[in-house]
Amino acid sequence: MTEQENRRRRRVSTELAALAMGVSEATIRKWASRRKITRYGGPQRAEYDLDELFRLTRRDDSR
Repeated sequence: MTEQENRRRRRVSTELAALAMGVSEATIRKWASRRKITRYGGPQRAEYDLDELFRLTRRDDSR
Protein backbone atom coordinates (compact mmCIF):
# COMPACT_ATOMS: atom_id res chain seq x y z
CA MET A 1 0.00 0.00 0.00
CA THR A 2 1.31 3.42 -0.89
CA GLU A 3 1.56 6.27 1.59
CA GLN A 4 -1.17 8.13 -0.29
CA GLU A 5 -3.56 5.16 0.01
CA ASN A 6 -2.74 4.88 3.70
CA ARG A 7 -3.64 8.55 4.25
CA ARG A 8 -7.01 8.05 2.55
CA ARG A 9 -8.02 5.34 4.98
CA ARG A 10 -10.77 6.35 7.34
CA ARG A 11 -10.23 4.78 10.71
CA VAL A 12 -12.82 4.95 13.46
CA SER A 13 -13.14 3.88 17.07
CA THR A 14 -14.76 0.62 18.16
CA GLU A 15 -17.91 2.53 19.07
CA LEU A 16 -18.23 4.18 15.65
CA ALA A 17 -17.36 0.95 13.84
CA ALA A 18 -20.18 -0.79 15.71
CA LEU A 19 -22.61 2.00 14.84
CA ALA A 20 -21.61 1.90 11.17
CA MET A 21 -22.12 -1.87 11.02
CA GLY A 22 -25.25 -2.01 13.18
CA VAL A 23 -23.67 -4.43 15.64
CA SER A 24 -22.40 -4.26 19.22
CA GLU A 25 -18.91 -3.17 20.19
CA ALA A 26 -18.36 -6.73 21.46
CA THR A 27 -19.04 -8.03 17.94
CA ILE A 28 -16.46 -5.67 16.45
CA ARG A 29 -13.89 -6.86 18.99
CA LYS A 30 -14.80 -10.50 18.28
CA TRP A 31 -14.40 -10.00 14.51
CA ALA A 32 -10.98 -8.45 15.12
CA SER A 33 -9.87 -11.31 17.39
CA ARG A 34 -10.99 -13.79 14.72
CA ARG A 35 -9.11 -11.74 12.10
CA LYS A 36 -12.25 -11.06 10.11
CA ILE A 37 -11.28 -7.37 10.28
CA THR A 38 -8.00 -5.60 10.99
CA ARG A 39 -7.47 -3.82 14.30
CA TYR A 40 -5.28 -0.72 14.21
CA GLY A 41 -4.10 1.52 17.04
CA GLY A 42 -2.41 0.90 20.34
CA PRO A 43 -3.36 -1.13 23.41
CA GLN A 44 -5.68 1.58 24.73
CA ARG A 45 -7.12 2.80 21.41
CA ALA A 46 -8.51 0.36 18.87
CA GLU A 47 -9.40 1.67 15.43
CA TYR A 48 -10.96 0.02 12.40
CA ASP A 49 -10.94 0.94 8.73
CA LEU A 50 -14.39 1.96 7.48
CA ASP A 51 -13.70 0.82 3.92
CA GLU A 52 -12.73 -2.63 5.19
CA LEU A 53 -15.93 -2.80 7.25
CA PHE A 54 -18.06 -1.79 4.27
CA ARG A 55 -16.34 -4.40 2.06
CA LEU A 56 -17.20 -7.00 4.68
CA THR A 57 -20.84 -5.95 4.51
CA ARG A 58 -20.91 -6.18 0.72
CA ARG A 59 -19.27 -9.61 0.82
CA ASP A 60 -21.86 -10.87 3.34
CA ASP A 61 -24.73 -9.42 1.28
CA SER A 62 -23.61 -11.25 -1.86
CA ARG A 63 -24.04 -14.68 -0.25
